[in-house]
Amino acid sequence: MLYQNVAKPLLFKMDPEKAHHLVLDGLKVAGSLPMATPLLRSLWGVEETPDLATDLFDIHFPTPIGLAAGLDKNASAVKGFSSIGFGFMEVGTVTPKGQQGNEQPRLFRLPPDEALVNRMGFNNEGAEAMAHRLSLLKQRQIPVAVNIGKNKITSNEEAHKDYQECLRTLYPYGDFFVVNISSPNTPDLRNLQYGNELASLLSHIMDEMRVQAVKHGNNKHILVKIAPDVSDVELESMVEVLSSSGVSGIIASNTTITREGLKHANAKESGGLSGRPLTKRSTEVISRIYRQNGGKLPIIGSGGIFTAQDAYDKIRAGASLVEIYTAFIYEGPEVNRRLHRELRQLLHSDGFSHISEAVGADHH
Repeated sequence: MLYQNVAKPLLFKMDPEKAHHLVLDGLKVAGSLPMATPLLRSLWGVEETPDLATDLFDIHFPTPIGLAAGLDKNASAVKGFSSIGFGFMEVGTVTPKGQQGNEQPRLFRLPPDEALVNRMGFNNEGAEAMAHRLSLLKQRQIPVAVNIGKNKITSNEEAHKDYQECLRTLYPYGDFFVVNISSPNTPDLRNLQYGNELASLLSHIMDEMRVQAVKHGNNKHILVKIAPDVSDVELESMVEVLSSSGVSGIIASNTTITREGLKHANAKESGGLSGRPLTKRSTEVISRIYRQNGGKLPIIGSGGIFTAQDAYDKIRAGASLVEIYTAFIYEGPEVNRRLHRELRQLLHSDGFSHISEAVGADHH
């Protein structure tokens, strides 16, 4: 309870973005000290268990619970995050050129709603800087996915060039990749999710993936992260395009722009809402995707996971892996051990011996 009783009260008195950087810097420093990572592992690490360890995308995931993109935008604290119980992590969103992002303040807490609003705007140091950092990590404890986006000044017509450039720069360093076309904080970015624009973008991206696979002599997988704010018809069309594009999976879902039923005054702030208000909707999106393609396209479930039941609902709806973000901010690194322990209990109480048996169980 170190985080809840000591760190959180102090961090929650600070500006959210300053607190974010303090945690990030702490994990970055810890990752660089030989004795600090074993200490982190003893405090918050999670022991791999055969029932939850998962093989997917030709990668071994020691646990199915990962860290969503947005916390470590520049891959500066990978060693630290790898030592506190995550089964994998996303870094980014990274763009070809570094950019400042939107004006501050741009991150807001909504404690009674267990939510955050962010309008960061892909602030990051750029693909080259990330490639350099990842190149220094000789051994990885967990898989690292690189989440890629487009620069704000790049038009949608030229967007494919930004995604391709990110892949060219970072292909050797990501264990797998995620195409972010669903952040609400880059103007018109979400328009890339639909119809011909989506098909064209993915065609260019998959061409680049093939070129890089030949160049580096290894095939890597790429997923697409989608928004929860889509109609059933839009989602159906999106999944159809994704299924025929050659991508390896879908992350459902990104933050939402809806603001229903929120109590805190920060609900008025523009940007993407994450956390508890997203729990139900992201699970619905997962369920619809799984039902539409019969589970052929693996799904990573993201959005409002605070309890093992939240994670398990997403797995039974069709997710093979899950990610947390806001729960980590509110509950700290202690959350991973609890989720792992309770997820095992839920799995066994349903008579399953391995997590893969529960994936999509609600549809069978």
